[in-house]
Amino acid sequence: MALTGNEVSAVNQQRRIEELSKSPIGAVLESGSAVVGSVAALSTSLAASGLSGLAIAGSVVAGMGIVDWFRKLGTSKVSENLEELGQATEDALSRVEKILRVHGATIDEIKSRLNSDEFRDAMASASLQALRTTQEKRLKRMALILANGVKDDDLTPDSTDDMMRAAVELKDADIALLGHLYKYQNHILTETGMTPGKWFSDIQSAHRQLVDSRVLDSREHLNYRSSYLRLESLGLVQAIPSINNLDGVGYELYALLMAGKKFYERLQEIAA
Repeated sequence: MALTGNEVSAVNQQRRIEELSKSPIGAVLESGSAVVGSVAALSTSLAASGLSGLAIAGSVVAGMGIVDWFRKLGTSKVSENLEELGQATEDALSRVEKILRVHGATIDEIKSRLNSDEFRDAMASASLQALRTTQEKRLKRMALILANGVKDDDLTPDSTDDMMRAAVELKDADIALLGHLYKYQNHILTETGMTPGKWFSDIQSAHRQLVDSRVLDSREHLNYRSSYLRLESLGLVQAIPSINNLDGVGYELYALLMAGKKFYERLQEIAA
């Protein structure tokens, strides 16, 4: 008898829990559920005793078990992040599979990509970076990097590690700014026979187009500066000396680098 969609989902969820329980973080599942109960119990206790930030006797902090809270909340978040990362990756890979099959890839070819050492190393890299965030959107970025890497059959370890770190460390505003650079400079990085002199000239021209588009607001120049510095620290863009002072505050010249181009493309949604 065929299983319904809900039954299949339940079976998959049970399988994930059983596999996770056998891993080094299996204890997470056992301790995670106790966190909410502990917090609620403490709140009830404080309310019942009429405490409002001050203890009648002794120390409020000493009786709260802060160290224990950190341990339980931390391990619970590890479990939650890995579950969300795994589900987002599975969903994205399902769309990738459809694309590959439409383009003639066989089941064996797709399996080979997913069973490769490169993909397993990329998963490990994503898992480690997942411990550094509490934001679901950043987990989704890593899932897209994994899935698009499989689609492009390109999961170079050094490059993937750097992209996973960037996925966790960058803010949405940083990536939006990177997107503006990509729009106006991507074509420069795809041209053949590019010389250093022509590259510099084309970057200046593309920069002028970006400024003239008025997509950037000079009143936000302090935020742009922070974003540019984060992007540059990750090797995605490069600051270029300006030949004049007419670009306007907040519009300093930055060039999109190949690493930035690749990173931005890997963050794109996968259409089945």
